[in-house]
Amino acid sequence: MPINHKVIGDGYPVVMLHGWTLDHQAMLHCMEPVFEKRKGWKRIYVDLPGMGRSEPQHSIRNSDEMLGAVLHFLDHLIPNERFVVCGYSYGALIARGIAHLRRNLVRGLLLFAPVIVAEPAERVLPEPQILRKDPALMSRLSAEDAAEFESIAVLQGEQEWEKFREEILIPSKSASHEFLDQIRQNGYGFTFDIDRNSPPFEHPTLVITGRQDHVVGFQDAWRLMDYYLRATFAVLDMAGHNLQIERPNIFEALVNDWLDRLESGL
Repeated sequence: MPINHKVIGDGYPVVMLHGWTLDHQAMLHCMEPVFEKRKGWKRIYVDLPGMGRSEPQHSIRNSDEMLGAVLHFLDHLIPNERFVVCGYSYGALIARGIAHLRRNLVRGLLLFAPVIVAEPAERVLPEPQILRKDPALMSRLSAEDAAEFESIAVLQGEQEWEKFREEILIPSKSASHEFLDQIRQNGYGFTFDIDRNSPPFEHPTLVITGRQDHVVGFQDAWRLMDYYLRATFAVLDMAGHNLQIERPNIFEALVNDWLDRLESGL
């Protein structure tokens, strides 16, 4: 199955999975600053089917089949190799599915702004909140861009806007929305329980959420506490669904700590 991907570096494989409608750049821009300072890691940045440069696969009708396509891809790219998985938003849902079905191979997980509850109406969400406004910036944007940015940003500023534009807004416009809408309708969540039907995950894990994330929330992530026995959980203030853009320094510090924990046991 043709899945576009980019490989950087050599060593222990790290699979990078982006969020809904995005592409691999969302992961590359926030993760490479960390990995550029480390050796021994092969980063595999994936464009999920129907997103980025990966064509829609019409055999994929729901998230079970999306997960199956990614597993098929990994089984060919890194057959029988141990690896770790990083997932952002919807990518975190797929990452947890990979850890569930390839438990013998996955040796670590990073989940940020993760989808825990698939159905939006069932999520525990804070009210939308903008903690730092920039009226001058917003007045310079087109009405469409301003509305997109304002709908998700907790911190408004030139730097946040530029990253949002390049890593979130532009990639999302090239996604196959008809294909993705079909997945939404047929099964955005898995048909099986990732957690309760298997033993707890016992490898280094990092779960990062935004205190002001009104898309997936932060409270639902605490449900994972008993299923990930070596997990660090962090809730970042002044951070929404794009927490890696709004709080890059603490994001990188937490990821570095996770990698230190991984390296001590690999």
